[in-house]
Amino acid sequence: MTLTPISVDIDAYPAEFRRILSGAQIYDSSCSPEAKVVYIDRDCGYFLKSAAKGVLLRENAMTQYFNEKGLSAKVIEYISREQDWLLTEKIPGNDCVAAKYLERPERLCDTIAELLVALHEMDFDKCPVPNHIEKYAAMARRYAVSAADHSAIDTAERIFDADTLLHGDYCLPNIILKDWNFSGFIDLDQSGVGDRHVDIFWGAWTLQYNLKTDKYRQRFLDAYGRQKIDLERLEIVYSIERIIGL
Repeated sequence: MTLTPISVDIDAYPAEFRRILSGAQIYDSSCSPEAKVVYIDRDCGYFLKSAAKGVLLRENAMTQYFNEKGLSAKVIEYISREQDWLLTEKIPGNDCVAAKYLERPERLCDTIAELLVALHEMDFDKCPVPNHIEKYAAMARRYAVSAADHSAIDTAERIFDADTLLHGDYCLPNIILKDWNFSGFIDLDQSGVGDRHVDIFWGAWTLQYNLKTDKYRQRFLDAYGRQKIDLERLEIVYSIERIIGL
């Protein structure tokens, strides 16, 4: 996680956040053009995310849901006016792209596989997003149509099961550890009930991307449990993510 010190005009923020911003050191922590994130160095720390109106609705609901299960940050405030604002407490620890984790790739691989198994065994009763697969399929179909790729449309229709609580973007920057112990998940805007192979795909992908090698893919699949993995479904996820723009 990169934190860059910045100066902000507190009056440009909603009144609900001005007290917590006042007198605190503020850092830019943004990593996506769709949302701006600032870290507020006060108390134990806060993250304040802003985006276009409606964009953070799902993330707010799923962060609260994961927090109730002890899996994510506490939501302090969600505001949706001209734009969306989401204030959360900082989760103790560091994300998995911290040097101390990347320097031990075998342990990191096994750790995120074990955490994913635990997540996928969670009960998902009353999940606010019970249809992750429907949205995933619709997105794939939209991109397939725009690309005039009719074979991709057929691929998009072959969408799996909705039987697992997913992170949806299971990548190393979104997993927080404290001294190798699980602390929480962040960036839950793609989470919901869907097919486990979406998370399995991203878990294998993030190891390749962040470690600059594909040598840990098989170890990750082994650590997750081969008996729970359908390799054909995993390939279909890859095809869909390629369509969407991996």
